[in-house]
Amino acid sequence: MNFFFHPYSGGAFFNSARANGYRYFESVPFVFFGSLMWEYFGETTLPAYNDIINTTASGALFGEILYRLTSNILDDRTTGTERFFREFAAAILSPGRAISRLLQGKLTRVTPKEVYQKEPLNMTLAAGAHYFNKGTSFGTGSVSAIFNIHLDYGDPFEIRLRKPFDVFKLRIDLSYGKNVGKKYLDNVIGYGLLFGKTVHSGNMDILIGAFQHYNYWDSKIFEISALGFGGGIIAKWQLSKNSNLQSAFHLGLIPLSASNSPYVDIVEAGIHGRNYDYSGGGEAKFEGTLNLGKKGQVTAIYYLYGLHTYIGPAGNKIISIFKPRIAVKLFSNLSLGFEYLYHHKNSQFRDFPDVHKNNSEQKLYLMLYF
Repeated sequence: MNFFFHPYSGGAFFNSARANGYRYFESVPFVFFGSLMWEYFGETTLPAYNDIINTTASGALFGEILYRLTSNILDDRTTGTERFFREFAAAILSPGRAISRLLQGKLTRVTPKEVYQKEPLNMTLAAGAHYFNKGTSFGTGSVSAIFNIHLDYGDPFEIRLRKPFDVFKLRIDLSYGKNVGKKYLDNVIGYGLLFGKTVHSGNMDILIGAFQHYNYWDSKIFEISALGFGGGIIAKWQLSKNSNLQSAFHLGLIPLSASNSPYVDIVEAGIHGRNYDYSGGGEAKFEGTLNLGKKGQVTAIYYLYGLHTYIGPAGNKIISIFKPRIAVKLFSNLSLGFEYLYHHKNSQFRDFPDVHKNNSEQKLYLMLYF
């Protein structure tokens, strides 16, 4: 609720402003005051700082991503059945924008030219099996079904003036099975460019800029959510005609995060369940992908979070997540993928015994590229 649904609702405030002609930064105050209005007049509990922060900051990220995706779907030049399904799909992603279009008469407006900014969008759908290990012993735990969607929006290596979220990445994993309980939303990971510049040097293309990050992990074996801001570099090195090496490095600050703690069990509205503290600190991310043309690709991703507790048992923690992945092309746009995830958490407390925890999981799936 605090780290996903509040940001999602913030995206609705944001999209209502964007659909009425406001730019990215001009739309952010609408999210803040929309959240403030809800906290004071829509709930019977006291206003919460974390809700206002999550709704505003991550709400802007969700809102702009949904606005960009719906802009790629909408086409006011179309009519009939095609127009209906485009408007319907956009309304599913962004109800706030659909309502604004209805009130403005844009649902049925026909224009002779394209009126929305569209960027290249690569989408990957995956489905398969998700294995949770006992500790770090490979293949020893339970299994569930997994569905994954991965979005790459925009061309980071095109030389042009940049607007916020001209480039973004978003990955969503859904799990289903008796072993996952109610943790259907396994993770949502993404980042978007706020501003930056692309340069070319020989066979190397580099985008340097500032990014906003959203991290949400809620699997059976660990929980962490964090919003972050910082600098980053995305690079591509063309090795041959059909192969290249792409990498990204990000370093940023985390104003607000949360992670599960064995010493937290808080009752909220009469319901047990908040088992996490609130914290902040810094993060580092590295992504490296070797694309081998028609053969497939090899990827390694590393996340590092250093956090200090704001609310909860006093202390510090270091959380690292290492995720190698391999994809082998079967034919055309269908691949077989395998990824392994290793999670390490080192928590040091002032008033409680320290906790060190290692977990792992793996996923095997079919991947369909669009």
